[in-house]
Amino acid sequence: MLENRLAKALFMLSVLSFSLLIPQFTGSVVAEGDDEEEDPLAEAGLTLVALRNDTLDTNQDGDIDAVRIVVVMSTEEFVNLELRLFGEHKDRQVVESQIMSFSGQSNASLTYDSWAYGEHELELAIIDESGEEITSIELPTYILTPALKTPRIMLALNAPERIETGDQCTINRIFDDETGPRYGAEGIRTFSGAPFTVLDSQEVLDCSRWPAGDYTLRETYRNDLSQTTEDWLNLTIYNRPAPAFSLTTKGNGNSTDTECSITMTPDSNLIDFTPFVKIWRIQGIAVENSNSSVYDCSALSAGVHLISLEVINNELIHTIHAVNIIRIPGLNLTEEEAEKLPSRSFGDDTPTESVGWISIGILCFVIALLSFIFLVRVKDEDEVLQMRDLGPKPMILPDGSPDSEGLPTTVDDEGVLWRQHPDGSHDWWDKDLRIWNRW
Repeated sequence: MLENRLAKALFMLSVLSFSLLIPQFTGSVVAEGDDEEEDPLAEAGLTLVALRNDTLDTNQDGDIDAVRIVVVMSTEEFVNLELRLFGEHKDRQVVESQIMSFSGQSNASLTYDSWAYGEHELELAIIDESGEEITSIELPTYILTPALKTPRIMLALNAPERIETGDQCTINRIFDDETGPRYGAEGIRTFSGAPFTVLDSQEVLDCSRWPAGDYTLRETYRNDLSQTTEDWLNLTIYNRPAPAFSLTTKGNGNSTDTECSITMTPDSNLIDFTPFVKIWRIQGIAVENSNSSVYDCSALSAGVHLISLEVINNELIHTIHAVNIIRIPGLNLTEEEAEKLPSRSFGDDTPTESVGWISIGILCFVIALLSFIFLVRVKDEDEVLQMRDLGPKPMILPDGSPDSEGLPTTVDDEGVLWRQHPDGSHDWWDKDLRIWNRW
């Protein structure tokens, strides 16, 4: 008897200590009482000591957004149980579960978070270790406001107002969904409109390498709770114009013993030409290791040289400008250089050689003689100019009528005159040439 009283005292003390630990929220407590009907829990060797429902305001905004269910059970033997809390809203059901493995007395709590505004019907089911339902308990219906973040998608563009190919351009994909993952109802994100494949793991898209064009970007999301969201973004990427620059020369037209240079000058100070590829060419032949904005043309020989510069930007768009550089031979030349290089004019001081009047007279005589030989031709008197053959003589009689040479003739419906030979062949009369033509 003393042992029984001591066990009851310890039991009451544990219940009292547990009730003190439970927060005092608005709720209801269901205790086991005498019931004449069959109790499924009793048949399973279980006793429902207490069942408490507490409403919660998890985000402290003044609205109820969650319900916590506290269950106290006891048993004489060790058992494995599963508690399933069903919440139904607009024909959609979510489940929260909790495993209880105990002997004697134990407690468990399950929290139902609202995922949509409105009425939520709750039900608690107790499942044995074989997966069979022992019993289910209907709980009150609550009007709840969601505290979890509903799905949200936003496409944030970070780029200049006018985007050109190669500009810094990023798109931040902002995505939130606490409701779907909370109940294992994650959905699928769908992205369309990009020139390349976009993965869900790509939170930032780099559009600085996209080709020029008009883009309509769209991202949609739908979880298994039928919650949907989407966002649109329209952007246009323009082709970057070709590099614009000019060539400035120094020493053009001077002698080879003076300095000479060609400098590339960008048309805009806002464009950095430093990373661009620069190719200098002389007469179309590329100069090695000449990736510079300045070309030293001091080493060019005397003469006229075509110097061109091709600039290629990061988008492989290129521009070519060219200039003719004239270099005059210097004053102090060796005999070998003087023979190879063009002669230099010194104006009135340029030495000249006189050809002489005798030479001019001889040249005029030779020209006159050649002209006489080609223009005057001597023909023999016996030569007679031959007329070219004009074809057969007209076959007509003195009165101008066709000469049928005694052959029978006839005129067809089109007015064409025909004559017949003894062998049966025919000729027709050509009025214009006045001859017979074989048919």
